[in-house]
Amino acid sequence: MNPLATLRTLALAPPRLAYALWTALAFLGVGLTALLLLAVLPDVARRRAAARAAARTFLRLAAMPLTVRFPEHIPPGQCVVVCNHASYLDGIVLTAALPPRFGFVIKREMAAVPLAGAVLRRLGSEFVERFNRQRGAADARRVLRNASNGHSLVFFPEGTFTRTPGLLKFHTGAFATAARAGELSSRSAIAPMVRCPCPPHAQAPGAHDQAIARNPVSTLLFLIAVMVSASIHAARGGIQHPQSSCRLARLGAHRDELLRKPPP
Repeated sequence: MNPLATLRTLALAPPRLAYALWTALAFLGVGLTALLLLAVLPDVARRRAAARAAARTFLRLAAMPLTVRFPEHIPPGQCVVVCNHASYLDGIVLTAALPPRFGFVIKREMAAVPLAGAVLRRLGSEFVERFNRQRGAADARRVLRNASNGHSLVFFPEGTFTRTPGLLKFHTGAFATAARAGELSSRSAIAPMVRCPCPPHAQAPGAHDQAIARNPVSTLLFLIAVMVSASIHAARGGIQHPQSSCRLARLGAHRDELLRKPPP
């Protein structure tokens, strides 16, 4: 083992502990403020705006800069956003990155999690059953009805995330919802996004050392980037499957590009 690396690790342990405590306190402070606002604000639009402000504030306090590339690709009207699932921070990151008109489609198990379930319900999230076919079909019809009525939704079509690089198999719910909503309203579109955490081991050569030089106390030395690809319009007749597959396959290429070349 490299003695210099060991000494450096030992020297950075106290400031990194201080940073971890600061981040925990920041999350607690911002989180409690957000909970209070979510409890008293009367409508979903205001609650989502408060959640967006809280997410952005936390990322700033935690020294985790967020970059959104090509936000102009997000359609101004109703649309379905599909994004790769990279970490437990995804909900906070996309809440900070997207306009507050978006609601999240989340596995129903989260509704039973203390506090988290209540928060998600106050934000107008859609819960879907993954294991019971009959209940899952009813949830899918409800999500489709809301999308057809003009609600913009966010899906993580992989359903989960792992430490293995690359994308997992996509579930079809997001694409079926967008296609069917497009047939009913002629306004729906899919906006592919890629969320890239840029962890230290995946950053460009030298980027991690430069980050340490700028902020040696951080234990979460990575840049958070979100890239929005051009939207796929679900006009009458539904989304064309070859086009969808080609466009959405680019998520993996975008992610690899972001991993190799973190934003400045």
